[in-house]
Amino acid sequence: MKSALELVQEAKQQIDEVSVDEADQFIQQADVLIDVREPGEYQNGHLPGAINIPRGMLEFQVGSDPKLESRDTGIVLYCKTSGRAALAAQSLKTMGYLNIKSITGGFDAWAAAGKPITQPHLPDFD
Repeated sequence: MKSALELVQEAKQQIDEVSVDEADQFIQQADVLIDVREPGEYQNGHLPGAINIPRGMLEFQVGSDPKLESRDTGIVLYCKTSGRAALAAQSLKTMGYLNIKSITGGFDAWAAAGKPITQPHLPDFD
């Protein structure tokens, strides 16, 4: 039986990962930036312009979205540290998508590099 870590390592051998430094270029060229984390994680902060499609719903939502019908759609994925995004990229590749990138290190690496993050605006009660 394979562990989750082994599955992620296998996926990373089959997908295209880009560094945080390279990610800006790929995000600008992509048709869609997808955050595959859970909604609560996304709501606490995400990359500007990202849409949230949780890993567990990815195949269902992507497969039923007319904007993502074309297998040539440029897609950049990320999660917290890049494990879920790697599995998601592998799955989309299996579905026939051709232009998929996953950000190495995910949201945590992006934030650590001081890149922009969209955070919720909570009311000020002072």
